[in-house]
Amino acid sequence: MQYQSQMAAKPYFIAAILLFVGQIVFGLIMGLQYVIGDFLFPEIPFNVARMVHTNLLIVWLLFGFMGATYYLVPEEAETELHSTKLAYILFWIFLGAGVVTVLGYLLVPYATLARITGNEILPTMGREFLEQPTIIKIGLVLVILGFLYNTTITILKGRKTVVSWVLLLGLWGLAIFFLFAFYNPHNLVLDKYYWWWVVHLWVEGVWELIMGAILAFVLIKLTGVDREVVEKWLYVIIAMTLLTGIIGTGHHYYWIGTPEYWQWWGSIFSALEPIPFFMMVIFAFNMANKRRRQHPNKAAMLWAIGTPVMAFLGAGVWGFLHTLAPVNFYTHGSQITAAHGHMAFYGAYVMIVLAIISYAMPMLRGRAAANSDKSQVIEMWSFWLMTVSMVFITLFLTGAGILQIWLQRIGENPQSFMVVQEKISLFYWMREVAGVIFLIGLVLYVISFFIGGEERTAPAKA
Repeated sequence: MQYQSQMAAKPYFIAAILLFVGQIVFGLIMGLQYVIGDFLFPEIPFNVARMVHTNLLIVWLLFGFMGATYYLVPEEAETELHSTKLAYILFWIFLGAGVVTVLGYLLVPYATLARITGNEILPTMGREFLEQPTIIKIGLVLVILGFLYNTTITILKGRKTVVSWVLLLGLWGLAIFFLFAFYNPHNLVLDKYYWWWVVHLWVEGVWELIMGAILAFVLIKLTGVDREVVEKWLYVIIAMTLLTGIIGTGHHYYWIGTPEYWQWWGSIFSALEPIPFFMMVIFAFNMANKRRRQHPNKAAMLWAIGTPVMAFLGAGVWGFLHTLAPVNFYTHGSQITAAHGHMAFYGAYVMIVLAIISYAMPMLRGRAAANSDKSQVIEMWSFWLMTVSMVFITLFLTGAGILQIWLQRIGENPQSFMVVQEKISLFYWMREVAGVIFLIGLVLYVISFFIGGEERTAPAKA
C-alpha cells in the first residue's frame, strides 16, 4: 500500500464479506424452503428470504466495488483520495441504509413497509431486485453521487490511465442506469422493458466494465506485465462488452409484449455475449504467461485467473444455453435461468471482489505483500470449495431445469407446476448440500485472514 487514503477501502471490504455471509445463509434458508415448505414459516416466508438473499447480493457487491475503487484509484492516479472523510461518512450511511432495509423486510409486512415509507408518493417498490423502499433508493442515489464525486475528482487531479477511465465509465453507467428504478409505469410491458435497463444493463453491461478494470489492475500488480499490453486488451474487451451487452438486452424482450424483431436482435447479439468473457479468459492467461515477477500472493493470483474462467462458463456458456428465442420459448423462467444466474454472478462479480480483497487486504492490515503460506493454503482451499460447489449447484439446477421443462412444457401430457416441483426435489436437496459446502468455503476465506505465520514480501520487477 502506497497511499494512506487507500485505508478507506478496508471497512468496505469487511462489510462486503459480512454481508456476503448473510446472503449465503438466506440462500440456504430458501433452499430448504424449496423442499420443506413450512421451514421458518411464518417468521421468514419464502418471498422475504428471497428479497433478503438478492438484495444482500447487490449491496455487498456494491460495497466490494466501492472498496476496490477506493483502493485502486489512488494508486492509479498517483495521488491521495480527494476526501477520505467523505468515503468514511458514505460508508456508514450506506451500511445503515442496508441494515435498515433488511430489518424492514424481516420485521414489517411488505405492504406496511411500502405505506410507512411513502411509496404512494413515488411508487418504486414491488419489483424484483428493486424491492427497496423509495426513500432507501433516494439515499442510495445520494451515496453513489458522493462516491462518484470523490472518485472522479481524484482521477481528474492525478494520473489518467485506461484502467481508471474504464472503471469510472462503469461506475457512472451503474449510477445512470439505476435511475430507471424510479420509473414505474402502469403498463406491465413498459415496466418490464425499462426494468431490464437497470438489471440487464448493470450485470451484462456496465458491471462488466468494472470487473474488467479491477481484473486488469490486479493482474498488472501480480504479474508485472507492461501496462500498455493490458490496456490494449482492455480496449477490445470493453468495446465487445458494450456492443453485445446493450443490444443483447433484447433477449429479455421475447415474451413480454414487445415487437417481434427483438427475437432476432436479442438472439443474434446475445449469442455474441460470451465473446468478451472468452476474451477475458485469454487475456488473464496471457498476462499470467507473460509475467515478469513471481508475486508471493498466490491466492490472489488464483482468484484472478479463476474469475474469467468461471465468468465465461456461467455468463457465457450457461447464458448461451437458453438465450436463443426458439430455445428460450421453453426455458424462460425455469431452473435453467437460476443455474445461469448463480454461476454468472459468482464467476463475474463475486470472484473479482474476492480477488481484489485477497490482494489488498494483507497490505491494508499492515502486513507485507501477502499473508503467510499457511494462510494462503487455507484461502486456496476456500477457493476450490466455493468454486467446485458452485459448479455442482449449477449442474443440479440445470438437471432440475431440464426435467422441469420436459415434464411441464414439452411432454405429451404436461403436468402442473407443483407436481413437477415435487418430482425434481432430489435436485433441490443436492443443491442444498452443495450450498452448505459453499458456506464452509466462505468461512475458510474469512478464517484465512486471521492465520498467523511468516508474511511474504513483494518481489522487485524482473
